[in-house]
Amino acid sequence: MTPGTAERPQMPIEDFEDLAAAAPAHVRLEFVDGRVRTKEPLGVEDFEELERRAPETVRLEYINGKLEVKAMPDGNHRSIFMWLLRQCMQHRPDLDLVPESGVKAEAYRKGRARTDGTLVPVDHFKGDGEWSDADGSLMAVEITSHDRDTDQRDRIDKPVGYAEADIPVYLLIDRDNATVTVFSEPKDGRYQQSPSYPWGATVEIPPPVNITLDTEKLKDYAD
Repeated sequence: MTPGTAERPQMPIEDFEDLAAAAPAHVRLEFVDGRVRTKEPLGVEDFEELERRAPETVRLEYINGKLEVKAMPDGNHRSIFMWLLRQCMQHRPDLDLVPESGVKAEAYRKGRARTDGTLVPVDHFKGDGEWSDADGSLMAVEITSHDRDTDQRDRIDKPVGYAEADIPVYLLIDRDNATVTVFSEPKDGRYQQSPSYPWGATVEIPPPVNITLDTEKLKDYAD
């Protein structure tokens, strides 16, 4: 992380209070050290009910059997996404980079991940509800935020969850380290390849994506 950039808590206390007020009666939440936790184990069905009731300012995920709160994107985060969207449109006009996709991840589709972007054939998610099967997705994209759970969530848990769902490529744009990591070749719940490149490098994204990224522009978003 760039010196002087502070980590953010999961959510403001006001958002937690709104979430707790909207939660189903049998889902009890607590707010400890800026993090949201459930007092009892949370099943995927209870998570989906909680997520449906959550206020618009709160984005929830169900990762590795736990409730997670995804930070709201800031300006640089949104700019990075638009940079990537333009790259994908240029190289693969036959595909959509869909923002804010709800994906059934992990083994047996028991996880619920909200990707920053999912690269899919045009209209692939047409007719789906909030959470889509990962089948047919070519690439999941995450852009890190400056929150304290980024390391565990984006660098450790999500590579496993996306590999277990057999998403061919996971692209991690890491703002803390100024790197781009390309996870590919999922096998037995793990990506076999995960090379990292500094911002400014030329990055080859392998099949089935087949895109070459010129990442020089990312240097404009260092923070």
